[in-house]
Amino acid sequence: MTHDIDFTGVFPAMCTPFDADERIDYETLRADAQRLETAGVDGLVPVGSTGESATLTHDEHVRVLEAVIDAVDDVPVIAGTGSNNTREALELSERAADAGADGLLLISPYYNKPEQRGLLEHYLTIADAVDVPQIVYNVPSRTGRTIEPDTVVELADHPNIGGYKAAEGDLGVIGEIVERTADSDFSVLSGDDALTLPMLSIGGHGAISVVANIEPERTVAMVGAALEGDYERARAIHHELGPLMRELFVETNPIPVKEAMAIRGYGPARLRPPLTRLQDEYRDDLEAVLEDLENRPVSRAEAE
Repeated sequence: MTHDIDFTGVFPAMCTPFDADERIDYETLRADAQRLETAGVDGLVPVGSTGESATLTHDEHVRVLEAVIDAVDDVPVIAGTGSNNTREALELSERAADAGADGLLLISPYYNKPEQRGLLEHYLTIADAVDVPQIVYNVPSRTGRTIEPDTVVELADHPNIGGYKAAEGDLGVIGEIVERTADSDFSVLSGDDALTLPMLSIGGHGAISVVANIEPERTVAMVGAALEGDYERARAIHHELGPLMRELFVETNPIPVKEAMAIRGYGPARLRPPLTRLQDEYRDDLEAVLEDLENRPVSRAEAE
């Protein structure tokens, strides 16, 4: 297929809100999707790592996806459908496609540490079977195995694989992938908020972002400025967001971002075990950073 999604811009990696009984709070989920769409994001990514996909059943995956699709009017919804089991990832991907997902985000198989040929076969199996645009997601800190540039470049030739989410933290590797896929219909997206601006400066196309859940307008402004070549403005916004980016990763994602969501009134801070609430020692700093951003007047760098 020809990709019908432009994987360029800001795509918040959405949280999944839970009630006091650890059930999914669909009303809050829908409201959050609408808030982010109104803020001008380019798409939404539910049921990924930030959405605690590892603790959701397959049926819950689909219901969360359907709720987000139903809530928004005009932004693509990209479903997290990865697994360390190729058959399971394929089933999740097929169900997401049937539910109306515009795209798929597939984390590389974790724990079992396949070789590069296994990673290649994993992604090609799903891309051959599911006719929906797909993003390959490399996050070796969670999976125990990195996807090498040669593998990414080979996958980029597949007509259903339209993007790469880079969370390996190595700008040299990311730059190589950008260079080697420059002539393809293929986007390289940041999966690490602190590196989004550096990635854009070497040819990246946007971000699947955690910080965009809390500051979507600023994140959209930063990425938009960089894509337009206005790096003075982009740098200013990057530095405004820097303290929040750091606070959102003082503990395992999505622990801090869920606390930030609660502080801002966007959703509950509850997580499903084995994740736990943010430690009290970090909350005061997070609150201070959020208050500073909330009270900060629109800077020259953000002004249109």
